[in-house]
Amino acid sequence: MGLFDKIFKKPEKTADLSGISLKKKTATIVLEKKKLTGVSARVGVVLDISGSMRKLYNEGVVQDVVERVLAVASQFDDDGELDVWVYDNEFSRLPAATEATFMGYVEKNILSNSGVHKFGRNDEPKVMEDVIRKYTKQDPSGEPVFLVFINDGGCKPGIKKFIVESSSQPIFWQFVGIGDSNFDVLRKLDTMEGRVVDNANFFHLDDISQVTDEELYDQLLNEFPMWLKEAKEKGILK
Repeated sequence: MGLFDKIFKKPEKTADLSGISLKKKTATIVLEKKKLTGVSARVGVVLDISGSMRKLYNEGVVQDVVERVLAVASQFDDDGELDVWVYDNEFSRLPAATEATFMGYVEKNILSNSGVHKFGRNDEPKVMEDVIRKYTKQDPSGEPVFLVFINDGGCKPGIKKFIVESSSQPIFWQFVGIGDSNFDVLRKLDTMEGRVVDNANFFHLDDISQVTDEELYDQLLNEFPMWLKEAKEKGILK
């Protein structure tokens, strides 16, 4: 690196903070379009860390996902906290991501964390059970929960039990399929019977890194307003 580069190179921290600020502005625009401004909600993200996800972790795609969802959390949550889980055939509930801690979050809390089981098989029911446990038993509140669930295929049919059981709880599951694997289980969410309200949605992206923030937020928040309305009508939300 030459002297000019050393003097004028933009600090990485400033660049990262600038990026999250832009994401927050985009999230605000989409929230206004969806008539979600003023809505208070807790936001969580569940990240698949099965073997087929290794490349996306190493290339920084998962870090970017955390930052993009954090921008939504900052608009919904007074504390601006994003609850985080990772799972393969085991799961870990991690420290919340915030604007103060998001830089290098994935490297520090996941990849360099020996306590996190990584790159095994996928087993969604275990982590879903823990998500429900946190929001309904350990740390309940009157606020809705917007839960983004990232999966790269082969989701276990056993998820149905937890989606049905949580349909009377203030939790909305937004599943995002990434890559080109099998998403048959998730594609059947809209026709799943036995629920108090339709509390889950799914969409698929071949390459999430190529989708703009606005496109991603538009799809993420597509069905959440309808669920909020139905959940209030059924007395799930006050």
